[in-house]
Formats: sequence, structure tokens, C-alpha cells
Amino acid sequence: MHKLWVLIAVQATVAAASLVVEIVAGRMLAPYVGMSLYTWTSIIAVVLAGFSAGHWVGGRLAELPPDQALRANGWALLAAALTTGGALYLLRGVAGPVITNLEHPVVVIVVLTTLVFFLPSFFAGIPAPILSHVAVLRHPDHAGRALGAMFAAGAWGAILGTLAAGFIFISWLGSTGTLVVVTVVYVALALHSLWAARGFGAWVKQGALAALLPLVLAGTTLTRPDPCLVESSYFCIRVVDQPGTPLVRFMVLDHLVHGVSDEEDARAMIPSHGIMLDGLARLRMEDRDAWSAFLIGGGNYALPRAWAAHEEPVDVTVAEMDPEVTRIASEYFWFDRDTANVIHADARRVLTLSDTQYDIVIGDAFTDIAVPEHLITQEFFSLVNDRLNPGGAYIMNVIDHMDRLEALASVVATAKQVFDVVEVWADPLHDPNEDRRVFIMVAGDAPTPVSRFTHLHPEPRQVVRVGAQSINDLVARDTTVVMTDDYVPIARLMGARS
Repeated sequence: MHKLWVLIAVQATVAAASLVVEIVAGRMLAPYVGMSLYTWTSIIAVVLAGFSAGHWVGGRLAELPPDQALRANGWALLAAALTTGGALYLLRGVAGPVITNLEHPVVVIVVLTTLVFFLPSFFAGIPAPILSHVAVLRHPDHAGRALGAMFAAGAWGAILGTLAAGFIFISWLGSTGTLVVVTVVYVALALHSLWAARGFGAWVKQGALAALLPLVLAGTTLTRPDPCLVESSYFCIRVVDQPGTPLVRFMVLDHLVHGVSDEEDARAMIPSHGIMLDGLARLRMEDRDAWSAFLIGGGNYALPRAWAAHEEPVDVTVAEMDPEVTRIASEYFWFDRDTANVIHADARRVLTLSDTQYDIVIGDAFTDIAVPEHLITQEFFSLVNDRLNPGGAYIMNVIDHMDRLEALASVVATAKQVFDVVEVWADPLHDPNEDRRVFIMVAGDAPTPVSRFTHLHPEPRQVVRVGAQSINDLVARDTTVVMTDDYVPIARLMGARS
């Protein structure tokens, strides 16, 4: 253990394991609070706070004689194993009470992150100063090189851990399986550290007994029900049958419903945004015998399925980032892959690399409740406008808080920089008890020929256009922002406030 290369290897492995836990934290929290800017900000802050506190304690422990310091290092790693192996149980135990008793969503995110992931980061932060101090003491003639090597090992370990978590572990093992692997790694490093200290016999036996708890705890998590039907590279995907009506299914991505389908009636655009997207597209194209559509985001593929059921000559192209979303839509939401051209790539990239023109472009992609930043800027709207045929329209789903409407105002103001006509449509039956409301922005070179229409599926439902003066007054507020690729404050505009 006192050999420099061994110390470097241990330091790099601990750093890698701790960053794997940080990445996994985002995936574990997603089914409860989503994957927003606030989630990742909280995770990074809590993990860094844990590392900092751990480094401080580790620095105090490093002042002990090397063998005692190594024993302390071993016990710290066993504690890291225990808190990592128990993270899933802890999250499921505290998530309900925290979400129920704390109203502000950002506070919920911070509290959940702190309760579950501070201690694993704290204990993982203890080894760095201990191992670095031992390296300097054991190699006094090259103290500077030894110290630099230890710092470099920590940085490289963190890099490799991040890459491994994102590209290998979570994709192949899922969040729970990844945590089990990290727990086993911590236990192995802990026992090695205890073994390296002199008089190791009794300590190793005690450590081995203590290691049983985190190993058993981590192992039993593999038997617990997974909240995700599929944990893809992008989402925790769930399929939920409507109670008492198994023919109606909800697609849940992370913690939000992203689509609803009815097996018996493909034309039943059950959520209000589906009704409006479908109805407005048909309304804008009602004088054409055939038309083409480009969909940004697939979700449960309700629109392509509905258009195919109508036997309309609609040439549909869908840009969906996640192949697993498409697969689940085919297996559980009755979507026929042959009815649409599906491209598994970012929509902006697809539109940039192809000069294909479309009659309708529909924007229905979300990260949490906000549209991805690169799909909401003046530059992107210009790209969409360039890909529209004359008389075509861009129809976009926008969610905003009713008490502010700052995001809606900024989206409309940005679109007005590009399109000749920008409209906002809404469902008049919005529940006043809901803080957020769904709007549909329609942009093109001509207005929609009517100011209201009735969608017949699954039952008659009216959709109305918001008055032009109301939209002008909304856009004229001081809080309105024209969003560009250099400045897209959508997270701030959408962020919950007390």
C-alpha cells in the first residue's frame, strides 16, 4: 500500500467511484423531482460540500501515524460503502414525506439530495488527504512529485468515473446495479487499506465482518422493484395503465406524464396539448390533399398514430433522441413504426443537416417542464422557418406558470423576431387549481382562418385563440426576453418561486 503506484491507483479508484455516485444521483432523483437544472445544481453542490467536509476530516486523520491513518481510511471507505449501498432505501423512505411536507420544489430537491447523497460524498472525501500524506511521508525525496501525482490521480479518476457512469454503467446495469458495483469497490478498497496497516490481522477480520452489512444492503436492492420499466440513456421510462381502464395508458418520463394513448381509438388525443396540436395541424392543412409534418419529440407517438388512423396522406418524420422511447411506444402504445420515418437524433441537428421542407413542424420536446434551450432560440426559429413550405406553420407546445407567464411571453417575443404571424391557443377548460397551464404557439406566414374550433376526440372539446391584444400586452412586459443561442434563461423564467 505504501508504494506510490498503489496509492495513486487507490486514489484514482476512490475518485472514480465517488463521481459515479454523483452521476447516478441524477438518475435516482429523476422519478421523484425530474432532471432539471435545479436537480443537477443541487447534486453538484451537495456532492462538493460532502467532499469538502470529508477532505477536512481526512486532513485531521492524516496527522495520525501512517498505519493508524490507513486504518482510519479503511473505516471511512466502509462507511462510504454503507451509505452508498443504502442510498436507494433511504431515498425511497424519505422521498414521500419530503415531497408531501415541503411545498417549494427547489427546497424539495435540495433536501432530498442532501439527505441521500451528502454522506456518501463525505466519506468518499476522507481518503484523498490521508493517501496524499502517506505518499509524501513514504517518498520524502520526491514529495512534490508524489503530491502532484496524487492530485492528478484524483482528477483522472473523476474523469474516468464520469465517463464510465454515463456511457457504460448506467446504460448496462441501471442505477441500482451501478450502486452495487460502487459499494463492492469501496469494500474492496477498505479491506485493502486495513490490510496495508501493520498489525492488520484483527483489523481485517473486524473490517470483513463490518463489510457484510453494506454488501448485504446493496445486494438486496437488486431484489427491490425498479420504478422504471426501462432506464434508458435519457429517461426513467414507465408505463401506467389508467385505473379501471387498462386500454388507456400513460407514458411517464422521469416524473411527468408525456403522453396518453387509447388502444381502441387512436384518434383520442386525450391530454389538452395533444388535442390542440392535432386540431391546429389539421386546421392549417385542411385545404391540402396531402401534407408533410416534422415532429420534434416522439413521446408516445400519439400524433403519428392518430394521423395514420385517419388514413390521411400525411408524410410524418419524427426526431426522437431516445430509441427506447420509440421502442416503448411501439410495444405498449400501439404505434406502428411503418407509419412514420423515425430519426433517433437531435431535432436541430436533423433540420440543420437536411434541406427537406415540411408543411407542419411540431415542437413537443421537453426536459422536465421546459423546452430544451437550443430548441427555443431565435436562431432555431429561423432554422424552422427556413424548413417550412409556403403557408406552413410551426406549432409548439409551451408550459408556463399562470401567475407569471414569463416563459410564454419570451417564447412568443422570440418567435415574433422571425415569423410574420404568431398566435397563442389555449384550452378554456383549464383547472384553476393547477399552477401550470399548457399553451400552443402557432407561427407562420399567415393567420389561422378561425379563432376557435372543436376537437371531437375523445369527446367534443373547444380550443380558443388568445386575443392579439392580450398577447401584445404580455410580450410588452419588462420581464420579456428575446432568447438567442448566447442567452436562454428559460430555467429562470420557468423556475418555481415562493
